Amino acid sequence: MGILTVASTAAKSALTIGGLSKLTFIPAMLAAMAYFNYELLDPESRPFNQKYLREEYDFIIVGGGSAGAVVANRLSEIEGWNVLLLEAGGHETDISDVPLLSIYLHKSKLDWKYRTQPQDSACQAMIDKRCSWTKGKVLGGSSVLNTMLYIRGNKRDFDQWESFGNPGWGYEDVLPYFKKSEDQRNPYLSKDTKHHSIGGYLPVQDAPYNTPIGASFLQAGEEMGYDIIDVNGAQQTGYGWYQFTMRRGSRCSTAKAFLRPVRLRQNLHIALFSHATKVLIDKDTKRAYGVEFIRDNAKQVVYAKREVILSAGAIASPQLLMLSGVGPAEHLKEVGVDVIYDSPGVGKNLQDHIAVGGVVFQIDYPISLVMNRLVNINSALRYAVSENGPLTSSIGLEVVSFINTKYANASEDWPDIEFMMTSASTPSDGGTQVKKAHSLTNEFYEEVFGHITNKDVFGIFPMILRPKSRGFIKLRSKNPLDYPLMYHNYLTHPDDVGVLREGVKAALAVAETKAMKRLGARFNSKPVPNCKHLPLYTDEYWDCYIRQYTMTIYHLSCTAKMGPETDPMAVVDSKLRVYGIEGLRVIDASIMPAITNGNINAPVIMIGEKGSDLIKETWLSKPQKRRRRNALKCSSLGELLLKNKTCVIER
Repeated sequence: MGILTVASTAAKSALTIGGLSKLTFIPAMLAAMAYFNYELLDPESRPFNQKYLREEYDFIIVGGGSAGAVVANRLSEIEGWNVLLLEAGGHETDISDVPLLSIYLHKSKLDWKYRTQPQDSACQAMIDKRCSWTKGKVLGGSSVLNTMLYIRGNKRDFDQWESFGNPGWGYEDVLPYFKKSEDQRNPYLSKDTKHHSIGGYLPVQDAPYNTPIGASFLQAGEEMGYDIIDVNGAQQTGYGWYQFTMRRGSRCSTAKAFLRPVRLRQNLHIALFSHATKVLIDKDTKRAYGVEFIRDNAKQVVYAKREVILSAGAIASPQLLMLSGVGPAEHLKEVGVDVIYDSPGVGKNLQDHIAVGGVVFQIDYPISLVMNRLVNINSALRYAVSENGPLTSSIGLEVVSFINTKYANASEDWPDIEFMMTSASTPSDGGTQVKKAHSLTNEFYEEVFGHITNKDVFGIFPMILRPKSRGFIKLRSKNPLDYPLMYHNYLTHPDDVGVLREGVKAALAVAETKAMKRLGARFNSKPVPNCKHLPLYTDEYWDCYIRQYTMTIYHLSCTAKMGPETDPMAVVDSKLRVYGIEGLRVIDASIMPAITNGNINAPVIMIGEKGSDLIKETWLSKPQKRRRRNALKCSSLGELLLKNKTCVIER
């Protein structure tokens, strides 16, 4: 009966709105699909928005995103600990469930809609030469807006973190925390118990739907001498299918994975539409004791008995630190913020992954993801009833490859370029939402992509993995509602230009393989504006080219970096405690000393897992006097921390 209801509703919705313009009927029709699918079949409902808050909690977490949702889940496992999660946004929407529509969430009400300051080094094809930084303003954070890619990074990333003076953050230390969250749905990969596990809160699965282009990508990789691999396994260099944080063909954000299953815990309160404006810190004792926030247009205060945890992301966490008096002293004085602790590294060391947009190839066959061909009653029914089909595609992302340019040491298995290989590209939606999301000017789009709009294409987006350029964030004013000033500084280090240039050349080489030539692959060779004066395909041309359509991959990180006390730019120690302030930690992408080798959502969830255990180690170091009847027994603190259920240490 349930399936019939879903089917009839899907058909009715599609037919009712099928006459609308294509731009409007896509989200309208598919929102109904996602809504009825989940309401009928998902036993978990949204968490409660707690209207009345206590005056004091043991822990206050600011930000319910990829890390904050994890921390809220794990801390509330301990009975007797009262936990408050403050989130500036609301619940995710029905549209956000549909993987193909993630691009429609950019610049929506779920997005903070950050924009960088104009700079000449990159983003020259964007409106006002300003990059758009999409960040999730919603419970689940950017895991609600991202493309759901599950990439852990390279083992050398974490060994490097440890070598910087951060004990406990080497690969062997963090691997158990990746596995703790994971519920690996691929039975072949789950057999590799060294690298994968099942039964965690976070479902990780293969895409329910791929086009024939995906298999051709893998064949091209083999032609070029690369192995087909599990990119989250023993080796990173090579080609493989992407894996996604999906469940039943729909997005599984951290809000769904970590908060919905524990929504009935009495010791966890979630306050939505609560915009934190300041961490309250005692000037004399240098101890954090609460959070000031705005809710229902009124300023409110809540107090923390044990700790305040900032999980607001790589922009908002350093912004909050500075608004609270922790940051570069001279800058804080400039904007009129009272200095409580001079921490020069706050807001500095900003790192991001950027890719070269516009590396697009036409093909001869109607097998790519062209939006106006896909969004119809058949694909809607397939999504709603069978939980597969083109609407389950994450905007065409199918295959990932990690390759070495001439600047990388191939013997190290630490590649310097990631190819995001897609069965769609910028012009595949008719020049509507992708252009808007990336802030491309109309002139640039029409000149470069106008002639291939809605044509069959594939894309290869070369992404630099270990950029050397460093941006920064600083306060615009002491008004907490003013967005900070954001300087990306992309491509200001010449080595980054060289790596991306070689990445573009390598992408063109993929299209020359027999596997891709069978599809009729040919590069969209239209010269880009601002570079026409340079001879085509010379190094000088490519150096200009990559500064035009500079795509952020939204991996903002490292703005409150972890490091030893001897590092003057370190903001937190290896326990993620803010230097100079008691009872205050940062647990999110900000704490990375260096960005990881790949998409960062999985590492941020890992940071949430490990950070939660660091808090438990602090506060559970003393033996508990009483044990609940029938409580699950643990033999050690380590076992307690790595179990997915509440347990009590045996003494």
